Amino acid sequence: MEQGKRNPVSERLRDFAKDQRSLSTRAEALFWSLARAGRLHGHKFKRQVPITPYIVDFLCPSARLIVELDGEPHETAERRNRDATRDAWLRSQSFEIMRFSNEAFLGKPQLALDAVLATVERRTISPPPNTDPIA
Repeated sequence: MEQGKRNPVSERLRDFAKDQRSLSTRAEALFWSLARAGRLHGHKFKRQVPITPYIVDFLCPSARLIVELDGEPHETAERRNRDATRDAWLRSQSFEIMRFSNEAFLGKPQLALDAVLATVERRTISPPPNTDPIA
């Protein structure tokens, strides 16, 4: 693990996140093409970000906003329970999580992007108390 960082990440988790970047779904690839490099009104997003002990699909560090695009594997009861546990932990760390199904995002990407943008802007104007942005 790297020393001196607020979010120490093991090499194994970092390598897994890197591998995930090359395995994007169509929905993830579309979101990334629309949000990367400040394309969403200048707000910076990162993809497949390790936040120990998890990896999140997309992160806007300044807003502490996580965007998850979920496919069919997330529809099982077991996976929904795991996602709920994961989301509760991330919320306890002052992150907000927005989840969209791949189908919903692909069907109406602008609707989802508008919701994401509104949330980013709300959270950057009034950031959660006692939080530092993730670098």
